[in-house]
Amino acid sequence: MGEREGGRVGESGSTYNSISGNATFFGPVVMAERVGSLTLPPGPPQVTPRQVPVSTPQFVNRTAELGRLDSVARALRTARTPGVVVLTGLGGVGKTALVARWAAGALDYPGGHLYVNLAGRRQDGAVDVGDVLALFLRALGVHPDFVPAEVDERAALFRSITARQDTLVVVDNVWQAAEIRPLVPASGLLVATSRTRLSGLARDGAVLIDLDPLNETAGVELVHRWRDTDADGAAAELVRFCGGLPLALGVVGDWLDEHSHLGLSDAVAELCVGEGGIEAVTTVLDMMYGSLPESARLLYRLFGLLPGTTATGSLATAAGVPEAGRAVARLISARSAEVVESLDRPVRFQLHDVARPHARKVAQGLPEAERTAVLRDVAAYYVEAAAHADVHVLGAGRFRLQSPPERSLAELSGREALFTDKAEAIEWLDAERGNLLALLRVAAEQQWDDTVWQLCESLWALYHSRKHHLESIEAHTLGITASRRCGRPDAEIRMRNQLARAHYELGAYDEAHQVLDAAGELLDRVTDARLSGVLWETRGLVFLAEGAYEDAHALFLKALEANASLNDTHGIVVQSYNVGQALLAAGRAQEALGVLDEARATAVGENNTGMLLRLDIVRAKALHALGRFGPAIEAAVSAAEQASASRQHAKFDQALGVLAELAASDATLRAACEAKLGELRRNVGVRP
Repeated sequence: MGEREGGRVGESGSTYNSISGNATFFGPVVMAERVGSLTLPPGPPQVTPRQVPVSTPQFVNRTAELGRLDSVARALRTARTPGVVVLTGLGGVGKTALVARWAAGALDYPGGHLYVNLAGRRQDGAVDVGDVLALFLRALGVHPDFVPAEVDERAALFRSITARQDTLVVVDNVWQAAEIRPLVPASGLLVATSRTRLSGLARDGAVLIDLDPLNETAGVELVHRWRDTDADGAAAELVRFCGGLPLALGVVGDWLDEHSHLGLSDAVAELCVGEGGIEAVTTVLDMMYGSLPESARLLYRLFGLLPGTTATGSLATAAGVPEAGRAVARLISARSAEVVESLDRPVRFQLHDVARPHARKVAQGLPEAERTAVLRDVAAYYVEAAAHADVHVLGAGRFRLQSPPERSLAELSGREALFTDKAEAIEWLDAERGNLLALLRVAAEQQWDDTVWQLCESLWALYHSRKHHLESIEAHTLGITASRRCGRPDAEIRMRNQLARAHYELGAYDEAHQVLDAAGELLDRVTDARLSGVLWETRGLVFLAEGAYEDAHALFLKALEANASLNDTHGIVVQSYNVGQALLAAGRAQEALGVLDEARATAVGENNTGMLLRLDIVRAKALHALGRFGPAIEAAVSAAEQASASRQHAKFDQALGVLAELAASDATLRAACEAKLGELRRNVGVRP
């Protein structure tokens, strides 16, 4: 039956009822009702963050410093202005413990308490502040798909959200002022800890508080907390030897718990030899390490070897640590390790920043062959776990060069599953980002070339989804060198293609073309037609972004033909989608619609719901360009319904945006779209 269309939707609510085949397109009121009935995909849990570490009962003195923090906070609330306090002191002097004790009673921050330890996020001395902002935004309820790609945009959204309610931000282990300036909330207080005096912040109006070691009286009081004794002389000597550092005293206390048969005087006589003060920390940590059971010593040495800073029980097991759970518990009880707050499933832990250099020193005492073997086990674990995560995120049908992992996910996970679905897999990859990049650097130095390019191939799932484009550039540059060195032109093409995509996402089109030119020169050395196809697709996307629509169309057609020659149904649908976009951009809407309709039929037959949603969004635009408003709105509503059902927040937002444009001339439908868009933005945390 030929298509009949009524008039365009008007402000008066005139209908455009039409019939095409077996599909009926209803008027604006009915469409508005469909939009209004859309169920929003569930957003992130709306929980007020309380991320600052819990205060320990082993806390003494610091009355003056606590009072100073109270005074500053009160003054800022009265002035209705944000502020910064910097606590400066030696490592182990108790800066974090002081902030934790104060934050436990700081109840006047309805926006929540945010916390980050920069020691675990520092790479080659630098901190990615954008990464920290993304972490904070997600903790404040912003859905990952709506975290902006650019640092400036993240900072702006962070200020907008924290302007709603007073928020406390605590940043541990700051090295320089630039690391925290973007993290200051628009309303509330930022408290930073540092081992150096950040004078630049003082010029900005920050309050600097020096935290000195405990005096003898306070130190003896702390000793009495864990050993009831009248040997005040021995306690005072211990305090002097430990330089008044609470961390060192705490480690001694735990050691004494393990050696309860010793009196305090005996322990002091055994321990207090050699230099005291800050050098005593090494002596105390040596003592602590020597008292650990073998499994905990293995784990401690593993921390000294790890390229990254955090670990899970499954990683420890893979690296040869027996009874990893007990080993972790022992290090935590010895005050050398701590649990790290994380949004993903596995519990993560790290060494205290004072213990980390000591662990590295201990690990360097191992034979080189043993150190290398442990690192190899760590690398193998991450290569296989990342490959499993890649499959969970992008599906088993994605074109991959590396073979499937030898070990199953269950074998790698142990008692605690690393991830069970797409959402958990992407969270696992994101939580492991710092460790994975650090491993890539070490593997590149060691020329473990297969490890490097295979990790890069799997990390595309993370870098592209979470917009970590600068990190992707560094990783894939290492991947190119590794694949070339090991004689894998296919892997080098893959690395260059993924590198070009990162440049493309950043708008660096000239750089993308240069990388693709180099990849194209390798095509005569490979036989897999899919490699040509991925290069044509990426260059087509660059051309499309540059406005060279006919050039993009030609390349997408070549990629489509390559996938058709391999009978790759998913690839055919993807490239048809690209062809349709190029034709539409070139003003050839009728041709675009024909390609998109054919691809849609294929996607329906293959139950390819992900591509079906994307196709309907572009089909709506093509139908609109042809003046077929009824079918266009039906396609956009259908896309929104699919996005709702599949819980794809970003696509839901995109479909509603297209629908709002289509409904520009109808008040009823436009109002329904805008209301649902507002509801979505609130649901994903970007609008109050």
